[in-house]
Amino acid sequence: MMKWLGLTPFALYVLIFLAVPSVLAIGTGFFGADGSFTLDNFATLTDPIVLGSFWASIWISALTAAVGAILGGLLSFALTGAKPGGALRRVIDSASSVLAQFGGVMLAFAFIATIGIQGLLTVTLRESFGIDIFADGVWLYQLPGLILPYLYFQVPLMVIVFLPAMEGLRREWAEASATLGGGAFTYWSRIAGPILAPSFLGALLLLFANAFSSYATAAALISQGAQIVPLQIRSALIAETGASRANTAGALALGMLLVMLVVMLGYSALQRRAARWQR
Repeated sequence: MMKWLGLTPFALYVLIFLAVPSVLAIGTGFFGADGSFTLDNFATLTDPIVLGSFWASIWISALTAAVGAILGGLLSFALTGAKPGGALRRVIDSASSVLAQFGGVMLAFAFIATIGIQGLLTVTLRESFGIDIFADGVWLYQLPGLILPYLYFQVPLMVIVFLPAMEGLRREWAEASATLGGGAFTYWSRIAGPILAPSFLGALLLLFANAFSSYATAAALISQGAQIVPLQIRSALIAETGASRANTAGALALGMLLVMLVVMLGYSALQRRAARWQR
């Protein structure tokens, strides 16, 4: 019994700052503006505009998760050749830890100041080389403009999550494969690949969940419209008709929760499978 007491502060934190707010937010979806119980709010989940925002959230999350997983996986592979505890390794580890948490308004401002309409790089390319990266429109302030900012924190997060799995590969396995006549392709396709697959797929799902739930960066970049679900929730809460739509935010939050629940169940299952090779 005593060994569980150490988890009490963390459990209280999760309860007060995560569980209770989530229950209250989702619970509003089951009540109308007059406070009576209703399921009418969930009709908003069948609205074509809302369905479009869910699809937009899913595809941009899947795209940035896939690209982030591939780039982060390659970087993790390269880091396995670096000396553990060396200067390069410490710099990459520290940078990944910082950049994985760098998001929101600060990240949006960094991209606007760099490649925005009047950003430093944009103006330099236009005035010095005659290259206008905004020739086809202000893409940074539209849905495709979220891809680069999201990758900014997706790749470092992949390094943090996937690098331990790469380091778990034992040299003896490669030596045994070479002794039996196997080449590099055989080793990666029949030994290392299957071992790393659960960890890679689990990290991919984690990156998807990370992008799917992101709000602040998108809110700072996309000031017009509600093209993804978090912005739909914001619109329901702060629109001029918010008094009549506030309860639909709870229904949208429940829809997000269901998507996240499926993703995290898959992540948990893959992590349990991957843990067998990390013992």
